[in-house]
Amino acid sequence: MNRSRSRPHRLGLTELARRITGFSTPFFGVQWSPPSAERDIVRGFLTFLEDRRVLFTPYELEVEGQVEQSVHDIRRRCTEGLAALPEQSRAIASMRTVRAACRRFLDDPRDNFRNLYVRDFGDFRDRAGFFTALGELRATVGAQIAILAVLYKIELEAELAAIVPAEDDDEP
Repeated sequence: MNRSRSRPHRLGLTELARRITGFSTPFFGVQWSPPSAERDIVRGFLTFLEDRRVLFTPYELEVEGQVEQSVHDIRRRCTEGLAALPEQSRAIASMRTVRAACRRFLDDPRDNFRNLYVRDFGDFRDRAGFFTALGELRATVGAQIAILAVLYKIELEAELAAIVPAEDDDEP
């Protein structure tokens, strides 16, 4: 089987905006041009996240120690970004939300799924709390990067865009 990887494409701003229209965000319908220095900080942050495999690698390939180190790195990068942004920046709320999600992942006790049968779930039972916490982290980060990307007009690489909330197909 040939497993050559095609070059990842970027997710356009129109598609991103369509995916997050259900979110309560302060920027829809408002013409706003982000200051270039502020946009550069957010772009650097999103570029950093594009290389964080913890956000999009298949769950079964994740190694807990490596995941935790990567989450520490994301939390540190959020703090650096927050220190560099002006106080009135629209990116602050999203970066704080990502940083809080990282702290929750690292600090909160993991759910215990001992009620799952080993014969049915094997090793997954012992790692279910880890996978649940990782899914929550990815969901929170995905929503915030979508907001940042649309707000600052930054396209996302396909892997990182995979954690952005899906478009709601249920609307008439």
